[in-house]
Amino acid sequence: MGKHLIWAYVGDFYHKAEWAKAALEGALAVSIADGSVELRFAGDTEEFVAGLREKPAAAVLFAENRTDPERMHDKVWMTGKHAADIVRYVEGGGGWLAWHSGLASYPEEGEYAAMLKGYFLSHPSEHQLVRYTPAGSPGLAAEAFELMDEHYFVECREAETDVFLRSESVDGSSIAGWRHASGAGRVCCLTPAHREDGLADGTFRSLLQASVCWTSKIMD
Repeated sequence: MGKHLIWAYVGDFYHKAEWAKAALEGALAVSIADGSVELRFAGDTEEFVAGLREKPAAAVLFAENRTDPERMHDKVWMTGKHAADIVRYVEGGGGWLAWHSGLASYPEEGEYAAMLKGYFLSHPSEHQLVRYTPAGSPGLAAEAFELMDEHYFVECREAETDVFLRSESVDGSSIAGWRHASGAGRVCCLTPAHREDGLADGTFRSLLQASVCWTSKIMD
C-alpha cells in the first residue's frame, strides 16, 4: 500500500492551531510512524487550497471562514474560486474532513456548504458537558464519550447523508457527525472538539482517526 498524503489547515482566531495539530498528529501517530500516512500542515489558506492540486488522499479543515471576527466581522478567506476548487478536488476523488470550525461562517447557500450538506448554526456562550453518542450502523464512532465542550448546533440535510454521531447537553441536542459521497470523493463533517482537554481525549482521537481514514479511503 502506498503512502497517503493528508493535507491540513488548522487554527483560527478562536481555535489554537497547536492544540488541533497535536490532536491530528496524535490521532494518526501509528500511520505516520509506519510510513503509510504523510501529514502536512499548510501555513495559510492559500497554501492549503493550492495543495489540493497535488491530489492528496484527504484534506482536513479546522478553521472558520472569518479571519478577524472581533474587528472585521465580514472579512473572510474563502472566495468563490476557493470553493469551486475544493468541490472540484472532492468530486474528482479527493476526501474532505470539515472538522469543528471547518463548518463555521461559510456561506449557507454557497458551493462549500452544499458539498458538506450542512453548516454550523450556533453554540452556547458557555462550555458545557456534551455527550456524544454513536448513530447509524455501522458508524465511525465506536463508543459514546463526554467532553466539556463548545456544543455545536448545526443544520444538516439528514436525508441526504449518513449521520454517525449525535450530541446532547443541557442546551439541547444536535447532529455531531455525518458523511457521504460527493462525486468520486468523500465528505465527512465532525463537530467536536474545542478545548485542549477535549482534543486530547483518547476516545475523541480514535473517532478523529476513523474520520480521517474513512475520508481518505484508507478504510471503508
